Amino acid sequence: METKVVPVLDMSCAVCASNVEQTVRGLAGVETASVNFAANTLTVTYDPERITLQAIQEAVQAAGYDLVVETEDPLAAQEERTRKHYKQLKRNTVGAWCLAIPLALLGMGFADVAAARWAMMGLALAIMLFFGRTFYVAGLRHAWKGSANMDTLVALSTSIAFLFSLFNVVFPEFWLAKGLEPHVYFEASGVIIAFVLTGKLMEERAKNSASSAIRGLMGLQPKTAHRVVDGEESEVPIAWIRVGDIVSVRPGEQIPVDGTLLQGASAVDESMLSGEPIPVEKRAGDRLMAGTINQKGAFTMEATGVGSRTVLSQIVRMVQEAQGSKAPVQRIVDKISRIFVPVVVLLSVVTFVCWLTIGGEAYFSYALLSAVSVLVIACPCALGLATPTALMVGMGKAAERHILIKDAFALENLCKVNTIVLDKTGTLTEGVPVVTDVHWEDSAETGVLDILFAAEQKSEHPLASAILCWAETNGAKGCALDDFESLTGRGVRVCAGGKNYWVGNRGLLEQFRATLSATAHQQVSEWQEMGKSVVYYGCDARLLAVLAVSDRIKPTSGEAVRELTEQGIEVHLLTGDGRQTAERVANELGIRHFKAEVLPADKEAYIVSLQQQGRCVAMVGDGINDSQALARADVSIAMGKGTDIAMDVAMVTLMTSDLLLLPESIRLSRQTVRLIHQNLFWAFIYNMIGIPLAAGVLYPVNGLLLNPMLASAAMAFSSVSVVLNSLRLKFIK
Repeated sequence: METKVVPVLDMSCAVCASNVEQTVRGLAGVETASVNFAANTLTVTYDPERITLQAIQEAVQAAGYDLVVETEDPLAAQEERTRKHYKQLKRNTVGAWCLAIPLALLGMGFADVAAARWAMMGLALAIMLFFGRTFYVAGLRHAWKGSANMDTLVALSTSIAFLFSLFNVVFPEFWLAKGLEPHVYFEASGVIIAFVLTGKLMEERAKNSASSAIRGLMGLQPKTAHRVVDGEESEVPIAWIRVGDIVSVRPGEQIPVDGTLLQGASAVDESMLSGEPIPVEKRAGDRLMAGTINQKGAFTMEATGVGSRTVLSQIVRMVQEAQGSKAPVQRIVDKISRIFVPVVVLLSVVTFVCWLTIGGEAYFSYALLSAVSVLVIACPCALGLATPTALMVGMGKAAERHILIKDAFALENLCKVNTIVLDKTGTLTEGVPVVTDVHWEDSAETGVLDILFAAEQKSEHPLASAILCWAETNGAKGCALDDFESLTGRGVRVCAGGKNYWVGNRGLLEQFRATLSATAHQQVSEWQEMGKSVVYYGCDARLLAVLAVSDRIKPTSGEAVRELTEQGIEVHLLTGDGRQTAERVANELGIRHFKAEVLPADKEAYIVSLQQQGRCVAMVGDGINDSQALARADVSIAMGKGTDIAMDVAMVTLMTSDLLLLPESIRLSRQTVRLIHQNLFWAFIYNMIGIPLAAGVLYPVNGLLLNPMLASAAMAFSSVSVVLNSLRLKFIK
């Protein structure tokens, strides 16, 4: 199965999104389809052996819409179409208001003058034909196919008002004979279109702002690269680069593709992907990622990942798919949207009939105005935009903060979490052992540091790299060894200058019958109480040094645990290390619940036991050795550093090593879900209050009857208010 995010064209409201979604879902070979009205995208999972994107496009075109599938960069094509559409919409809006304002003025002061009525008819007709033409074309197209959408409501309401007014201008005697005044409502037709166009213009602008995060991520992708062929360098579009090509990168340039450094060296700023502010030193053989910035050195690289296969492209794709996914609450909205327009048309007819039944012919004008107001004020867009705009802003902001949320389900579940289980190594700690303390018993002999460095170079023990790093920092350069022996389970022995040197654990110390001084013994006891690993280094029966090696706790881990606790979340620690180490880390970070010496299956069982207590559990690990526990948890969270993001494993990926992103992601989830609920509440309330008000339920009480022009203004504002409410999330800290 393949998953693609494809731009959708010609959608005007949430009902359109629902129509496209239902059309694609009904195709053989399509597993899932989800349309995001706010982003104008279709996320489709399909079997390429049974159906192609072109076939899906043809089905969507038959339904009255279109997809962008045939271009190299569909999103760039959509951006261009969106830009053109916005310009056209702006022209139509300005043009409509230029005619609507004099039309409204004539309607207020000269509606009874015959010449003014003909002028009003001309102005209204011009607005409808030149600036509101799309409503009628789309409305007729959907009617022909047996469906209806927002365009249907606008086309119906304005046409009814215009045709009724036209009848009254041409045949005024029909009403005069009945003793009634032949009113005209040309201004309603024109002003309704002007208001709806204004609302759509504001909505498009706000939607553009909501999707700015994904455009920012896409902006990190370079457009050109310096390709090297037979020693000749030339600048080519990024689409021309293939795997295996040699690319030259100059100082200050963005790295164009993923690859491996061949010649040269430099420091690379990877902060836009990893979030780590310090540039990373790169030498021959090191991995490079597209979008990161080369600092000082020039180098050549071999392309290993191009186009959609780069890490940056994967992140962009993941954010797009997440923004296109639907929260469970959206399913209710989708069901309502599908029946919304037919129900509104029915309510409009019922309103008209009720007015005539109660008041007879004398109330015909009231009946017509109320029916038109019902059609105009009803707005499926507010409902359709409520969830996707909040998700787009929330997930976009998360991506900017180096938090990747896989889908809306993960986002909604994350805010419900009340228990977090943390792995120790690589999550709370750096994940890399380092030498923290050294006690020298006898360092008078020259070259002992070089011999230690040479011995550890040959060792395969996990702690050897920590000692090597420490020794190199202290000026060790290595030396020639006469002999090397690996002593399984104890350490290593080497021969240099006719003497036996050894590095290892307590068992090796006892084997060579070396003794600890009182000071060294006290030091070792303190280190062991702190849960540190102790390494002994000696020559024959003499102890030269004792080293303490530990996996350091990250500087931000303590603050992260405190923030989680303040959020009302219970924190648990699971580790395969011994109890002493687990207890030390738990005490240092203020974690009350911990369990040591656990295997992967034990971690899973621990999470199950918490879930059986009715808790919503999130598991934070590295996505590999914690895979069982991650799969079992309600929300799985992986720690990563850009290059090895566990995108396919976890629901949420924290791209940096900073654990403070964990409480931040939960805060962001809660804020986004709160916004979704607010948007849905206001969208439902708006329609529940607006439609009865437009129908005239208050007329018998206080004589209030909603003018269709005011109804159109309210309708335009409802959609914009929902999007603007979502955009507030951008500015919430």
